[in-house]
Amino acid sequence: MNAVAVVGLDCVFPAAHGIEAYWELLMRGGDAIGPLPAGRGGEGFDDTVRGGFVADADVFDNDFFTIAPREAAAMDPQQRLLLQCAWRALEDSGRSPRALAGSDTGVFVGVMGSEWAQLHMGDLARITPQLGAGSSTGMTANRISYHLDLKGPSLAVDTACSSSLVAVHLAVNALLSGECSTALAAGVNLVLTPALGMVYQQMGLKAPDGRCKPFSADADGIGRSDGAGVVVLRRLQDALADGQRVYAVIRGTAVNQDGRSNGVTAPSRWSQQAVVAAAHRRAGVGADQVRFLEAHGTGTALGDIIECAALGEVYAGPRDTPCALGSVKGNIGHTEGAAGIAGLIKTALALHHRIVPASPFAARENPRLRLAERGLALLKAPLRLPPGEVLAGVSSFGMGGTNAHAVLASAPRPPHAATRAAHAAGVFTLSADTPEALRRNLAAQAEALARRPRGDAAPVCWTSNQTKTGLPYRAAFTARDTAQLADALRTAADDEQTRARVSDRALRPAAVAFLYPGQGCQQPGMTAALYRESAAYRRHLDDADDALRPHTGASVRDLILTEDPAVNRARWATPALFAVAHALTQTLADLGVVPDAVLGHGTGEYAAAVAAGVLSLPDAARLTAAHAAAAEQLPGGALLAVRGGEEEIADVLAAHPGLLLAAVDGPHDTVVSGTADVLEHAAKQLAARGLHTRRLPGPHPCPAPAAPAAAAGPVTAGPARIAWASARLGRMLGEEIVDAAYWAQPAKAPVRFADALSALVAETAPTCLVELGPTGHLLRLAQRAGLPAGIRLLHPAPGPAATATDLAEAVAGLYLSGVEPRWEALYEPAHRRTERLAPYVFSRARRFPQTAPAHTPGHTPAQAPGHTPAQASGQIPAQAPGPAAGPAVPDAAGPSDAPAARPHPSHGPGETAAGRHDAALCAVIDAVVEVGAYPREQVDAAARIYEDLGFDSVMIMQLKDRIEQRLPQAAGITMQQLLPALRSVGTLAVLVRELTGTGVTV
Repeated sequence: MNAVAVVGLDCVFPAAHGIEAYWELLMRGGDAIGPLPAGRGGEGFDDTVRGGFVADADVFDNDFFTIAPREAAAMDPQQRLLLQCAWRALEDSGRSPRALAGSDTGVFVGVMGSEWAQLHMGDLARITPQLGAGSSTGMTANRISYHLDLKGPSLAVDTACSSSLVAVHLAVNALLSGECSTALAAGVNLVLTPALGMVYQQMGLKAPDGRCKPFSADADGIGRSDGAGVVVLRRLQDALADGQRVYAVIRGTAVNQDGRSNGVTAPSRWSQQAVVAAAHRRAGVGADQVRFLEAHGTGTALGDIIECAALGEVYAGPRDTPCALGSVKGNIGHTEGAAGIAGLIKTALALHHRIVPASPFAARENPRLRLAERGLALLKAPLRLPPGEVLAGVSSFGMGGTNAHAVLASAPRPPHAATRAAHAAGVFTLSADTPEALRRNLAAQAEALARRPRGDAAPVCWTSNQTKTGLPYRAAFTARDTAQLADALRTAADDEQTRARVSDRALRPAAVAFLYPGQGCQQPGMTAALYRESAAYRRHLDDADDALRPHTGASVRDLILTEDPAVNRARWATPALFAVAHALTQTLADLGVVPDAVLGHGTGEYAAAVAAGVLSLPDAARLTAAHAAAAEQLPGGALLAVRGGEEEIADVLAAHPGLLLAAVDGPHDTVVSGTADVLEHAAKQLAARGLHTRRLPGPHPCPAPAAPAAAAGPVTAGPARIAWASARLGRMLGEEIVDAAYWAQPAKAPVRFADALSALVAETAPTCLVELGPTGHLLRLAQRAGLPAGIRLLHPAPGPAATATDLAEAVAGLYLSGVEPRWEALYEPAHRRTERLAPYVFSRARRFPQTAPAHTPGHTPAQAPGHTPAQASGQIPAQAPGPAAGPAVPDAAGPSDAPAARPHPSHGPGETAAGRHDAALCAVIDAVVEVGAYPREQVDAAARIYEDLGFDSVMIMQLKDRIEQRLPQAAGITMQQLLPALRSVGTLAVLVRELTGTGVTV
């Protein structure tokens, strides 16, 4: 299958920020031509200039990409636009950009030079390494690869106006040759100087009103425009196999050159004809099959005539209907290096929506073009496309004679599901780089979902799991329909307390401990509803039942599903709890949730042993059944839970020989066992002391059964593969291998759950405790045990009515704690389809000016050896004496959108918590602020040099220089000494203090 799928899109064009806005502009025939935006000007730019300009092209969320303000200020805004577009396009493809890190994904960018470089690189007094990298056109592709950690080909293409369609051609070939498995093809253009417009004017190509009027009798030249677009491409078979949404299919592309024609800038009719025919051959299609064509269509008199003549040679043959002709330049102007990608995105959207927008200026068709006799027609109204495969063409021609053409087809219809799955529970996930960004994106997703018709939330949740994860601040919501989900998102966005309940920051890898309850926690019908809803749980409960049935003589599963109260009998309680616990463990394992530690209470240790790898399922099933059989033969008894500690009830135990200490569950939680009359008398005595008591459900053997392993036969046990806390011994078991004697121990000693839990918490520092039983009893005990702060308590199957929603809630909680679930196991295949979600909303708080810096001719500041000027390009003025000031950061969206400073102590920079002045820390912070141009409040001792501040090797050298300027005694510090200390600002300050002898003063 020699075809490539367009699976993701994003763009920023004049009056169209994003794919939805772009399509809306095209469908209403919008005109995006207007005056220069505020903040863009300079010599030759005045109020008379008209064109297609992107508003707020100077806005950039540098913190999101961990780019220091000084470096961001030195970057060509074309690089900034593309970084954000690339992120959103990858999300639109149904994949998290973070998930592609380290992959062979290629990046191919069409860019027609850098007007930013023209503005800044000529001012030799202000050259910096950051400005050098920031002005390079090659960096337009390399920035994306670097910041997203993409390891495939990464290159920029400049063939003038055909650059971005040539980039698509190269990306397609790289995919088909196996050079990469995913490719980003892009184009970008920003009009920052009037120079090229002056060239067009002198060549007679500039439209006086700044509008392109393709194929119109009024066509009078080119209007220059801004724009950026990114498409995500994959081999069609790969995209279909992975269930990605396909906007359109690229069937074939071709690129050629005019060679020696009328002139290096003159178009060639014969070469244009040849490149279209070559693309048709590669696509294996005839010209009569192409239904519409997105032409180059600049609106110059000569260019339109030559292009239509070339097309006429291809399309003038016999056909049922003429080929529809249009050019997006009539809407947005000529985006030059981005023109090809603008046309390709328009064509892909038309095939996806199965309607072609009307052609601007079609009302006054240029008769000299002879369109009708050439098999072409301008669209005066939108054209609805017929069912089945539809083919379209896209042309883009460069001023220097490099021509490109692509043949696209509508996406293959996905196989129709035989039955539509019922609304199922899903987990909607969202992540962001700061708490404010999380709030901002919650609001955006809520608004987008509210506009959708009410429907099943599961596919939307599935898409969010694939695309909206990977950033440090997380939110998760369980929902079955989109209206419910939109309301939950809106509430969280608007209310800080609600947001705190559904969001968290995963600061370290999650450590998950599973708790397994014992007899007394069973309930008739427990997990019956989950069994009906979850195929995975059904499979695993069936497996547990199959393992138990040879030893129990009847089906535990059937007992549970029929809500038979016999589950409370000693014969059935332990096997039923074991089956439920094992099935829940395996269901969570399918979801990628594997415990780091386990702890079983009483008979819950059988299921815990299987989870730890100590016992096999068959051995554990035999032990469980043997224990239950032994329990059934013993005299009936009961259990009494006491809200009092072991010492508080010691004299009561001593006074009643038939009263036994069954469990020590917490500092103030114990369980005693005995006959009913003994427990009744003890309960009265304890109540008189003010101690609360509660009878546990079901009969219990008294005393506990002894040596069930002897009845069950030999046991093959191995060492625990994970941390295993023994409630029988009240400690961690380590590498001990338990034998049959261990399983005979319940008759000899009480359960020491409190000690075992304390040991587990101390050794494994869990972030989550998950109870795998119906009552939540162990979680309540843990809650009263004084756990360290930050441990999340989760219960995937609470009570008989527990459903897949409760399971999903537990998975959501695990995700918030840092677990990366295997999301596909939560959804039926019918729900695992990609839906379009609102793209990531970046912060609009920081602006980086685009105009040329003021320059004093002949002035070059003196530089110390190895010293680089602090200011990047004139946007960040120097401030003497002392560190360079940061860039002006006007707030474009209100104070709430201001860049989030990382949490820092209340004492000022350079001061210790005790309020003492730390000269070394102060010097390091000052140097960091100057080199990166960070706001001072954003830099403290905890700030990480690489991860939080985005320093690279060049900035590290500059940082060393600045520290040495502030502390001359630091001049002897070597890079070998410096590099290991670059974990954070604080660790660097420690090194400086040690090597310079700089002390802390009061």
